[in-house]
Amino acid sequence: MEHLGLVEGKRKKQGGHNVTEYWKSRLTDIEAGMSSVKKGKVRMLATSAGGRTIPVAEYGVKEDFGRKANYSSACGAGNPKHYASKGEKAKPVLLIVGGIHGGELEGIVAVLNLIHLLETGTDYRGERHDYLFDNAERFRLLLIPCMNPDGRARLPIDSLIDVPYEKFVYYMQGTWKDGSLCSWPDCKAVHPIKNDSDYLGSYFNDDGVNLMHDNFFAPMAQETAALLGLADGEAPDFTVLLHGGANNHIHFCEVHHVPKFVMLKHQAFNHSLGLAYAKQGLPFTERNQVVVDQGEYRSPSFNLTTALHHVCGGMSMTFESNMGLAAPGTKLTADEILDSHFMLFEEMFRFSLALPEL
Repeated sequence: MEHLGLVEGKRKKQGGHNVTEYWKSRLTDIEAGMSSVKKGKVRMLATSAGGRTIPVAEYGVKEDFGRKANYSSACGAGNPKHYASKGEKAKPVLLIVGGIHGGELEGIVAVLNLIHLLETGTDYRGERHDYLFDNAERFRLLLIPCMNPDGRARLPIDSLIDVPYEKFVYYMQGTWKDGSLCSWPDCKAVHPIKNDSDYLGSYFNDDGVNLMHDNFFAPMAQETAALLGLADGEAPDFTVLLHGGANNHIHFCEVHHVPKFVMLKHQAFNHSLGLAYAKQGLPFTERNQVVVDQGEYRSPSFNLTTALHHVCGGMSMTFESNMGLAAPGTKLTADEILDSHFMLFEEMFRFSLALPEL
């Protein structure tokens, strides 16, 4: 089913904010945002293929879950508690990752605004989100503004709002050697794509690797290995990768190759967020998260979202934001895009506090 929201005229109105004051997406904005962290702590998670640092902001103390085995081995023993034993008093661990595709700026902006909220009580617009601020101490939060700084560095603009669709494709996936646009999904037909590309789009790191489709059993990218290592070591209960989905309705992509009980959790959260968006008049398509293998040789992709589940056992979802392009479809404003992310974060908090232990 779909929760398409209210008609355009009934959506939450702009608050008269100056977009340049809160739409912080540059690598220098990330550096400044991380340098302001005082209530949490910042560490360097990895270095990108291009030599750029990838910081993670951590809030809440890392707890000892009595690890005796990795997740796969614990499942092989018939009890995931051998990997992470979380009692009723254990704080939920949430992992939120922006910029997997470096040019998809919405997630970068949202994570930086969330960090500012946790530090000051307001986002960069000066708006309060009291539920998030008041309940943050009940979680272990791992916040990565941009997992692919190489791709972000390659994007020459700070916002994709009002960018025409063909220009957006050029910025995201780049061009082939003959100069033709390398559009989705054909950009995945060659991987790594660097040697076949004329202009390397912001999807990829400097080696031409699309982190969403790395080789997860022998990662090509150190960025991928670092993120999987973080999930393995932290045992997150809920991971969300923040992506941009052009001018589509906001949605979660289906996650294949995970157990049905995890799909059912995804479906429940999918529904709860859809209801929350409907109340605010934000467009959301509730795509069925309980997917079945159709028995065809060409199976759906085992991607980064799937891999993250398999190293830690937690929920792992791909969030596709609206991007506000000058293109057909539904076009949200910068305020609405940021609001939709804050609603996502709030629903993650509410949902995770009700999750059973691993």
